[in-house]
Parts: sequence; structure tokens; C-alpha cells
Amino acid sequence: MNTAAQAFATDPEDRLRADLYNFLGLILARPADGMLLSQTAALSGDKTPLGQAITALATAAGKAKAGKVEKEYNDLFIGLGRGELLPYASYYMTGFLNEKPLASLRRDMSSLGLSRSETVFEPEDNIASLMEMMGALIVGRFGPPTPIQQQKTFFNAHIAPWAGHFFEDLETAENADLYGAVGRVGREFVEIERNAFRMAAVH
Repeated sequence: MNTAAQAFATDPEDRLRADLYNFLGLILARPADGMLLSQTAALSGDKTPLGQAITALATAAGKAKAGKVEKEYNDLFIGLGRGELLPYASYYMTGFLNEKPLASLRRDMSSLGLSRSETVFEPEDNIASLMEMMGALIVGRFGPPTPIQQQKTFFNAHIAPWAGHFFEDLETAENADLYGAVGRVGREFVEIERNAFRMAAVH
């Protein structure tokens, strides 16, 4: 059995996957405050490409100030009218907001027992929500942990077609400093997940 497939079957590995999805969801949902910056600065990575990206993010977080990070976040994602990036699946997949990818996601969320929080007003297909959903599916936050094949189906439908492109854009965005490092982590992680799901399918 391939090690990538084994990783999916190992509870501690699944927990690490879910933790990284949840972290990306958290840091992309709103400007990182002092507490989150401090927690991020304490992260450490190994010598793999993802580990190196995590180390670079920790270094960037250690130098960052909450006020500057808030401005960076607003410039990237909010702006006057719109930010530098539109972090929505519909936009990346069709060029428009609130299109078929969002309707498809809502159908799949309903079938999985997922629903948008009453305190969240963003469309469900934003990158932060999708990261949070994957984390929830892996560990079974809303029920039993989701089987790998179901995780793969959700990932391939709603994350794989666009998240890598989004994270690349974030990594190189003009207004990105801390969030450029977030983009690098996201890009590396999405590629690992893509390859692991592909390998899991043949075993």
C-alpha cells in the first residue's frame, strides 16, 4: 500500500491534515490578530517544501504587526469596491460570482449536513469556508469522519479546480506580505492533497 494512502488511514495524520485546513480557514477568514500572529510565529516546519513554507510563514508572522496585517488583508480581499483578489470558487471557475460552482457546493453541503453559520455573510464558496469544511469533514466535526472517497469527491469538485491557482495568485499578489507566505503554504498543501487523493484512488 502506498504511503500516501496510508497517511489517509492514520488518525494522527488525518488530524494534522484537518489542523492545517482549519488554520488556513482561520487565517483567511479575517485579518490575523495579535494572538493568531503569535501562534503562527510559533509554528515550525521540516525540510520538505511544505515545511519550508510553514517556516517562512512563521518568520513573517513573527515580524508582522496586527494593524499592518489588517490593512494588508483589506487591500487583498476587500478594497474599495473589491480587493486585489476575489477568493471565490465561482469567480475562479467561471469569471463571475454566485455562479454554478456555488449552487453545486450548496447542494453538496446539504447532502453532507453542512450549513453556513448565521454569523457568516460571505458566499459559501470562499476559500476560507472551503478550507474549514474540508477540516470538518476529515475529523467528523458534524458527525462521523467522512470516508476518504467522499473527501476526495468534495475536494475534486470544490477545491482542486481553483484553490491552487488562487494560492499562487495570493503568493505573488502586489499587496501580499504575510498573506504571500500564507499563499505559499496553501499552494504546497493543496498540491500534496491532490497527489495523495490521486494515489489513494489506485490502492
